[in-house]
Amino acid sequence: MKEVKTKSGAKTKARSTRKKIEGISPYSKPALRSEAFARALTDAKSCIDDRDRLQTLFNEAARKAAAVPKDSFKEYWPYLQTMLRLVRAHHRAEYDQVAHDSLLWIVAALNYLVDPFDLIPDKTPFLGFIDDAAVVEFVVDRTRQTLDDFMTWETGPR
Repeated sequence: MKEVKTKSGAKTKARSTRKKIEGISPYSKPALRSEAFARALTDAKSCIDDRDRLQTLFNEAARKAAAVPKDSFKEYWPYLQTMLRLVRAHHRAEYDQVAHDSLLWIVAALNYLVDPFDLIPDKTPFLGFIDDAAVVEFVVDRTRQTLDDFMTWETGPR
């Protein structure tokens, strides 16, 4: 802390007004503040209620997920696969127990994944999928319970 003078002239200790947000705020990651992520969220809003667009997104995201290096996504890889299965089940009207907000975040993550012109273009060697993985990590953290509930539903009797 540094010393500052108040209006009365007394010295007092002042806390820094600039907080370190690294690691605290999930929006501190550049990918989440990018125009590409804003675009993915906007597209997700219109895509959720359009069956054809949702099917197209699922197909593109499934193709992309099959082609990306798994190690970029670390422990979030199984959740990315779960997002794909949830969107497919929702599209087929097999699973309707997902909250609108959770579905919005999941569809936005898939939109971001398929966007070749996101924050770091996917063709950039070694770095192309780091931003995609950051978005998937953020969305998984926001929707983990929804994804876990879906996995429980998948493995249970129907």
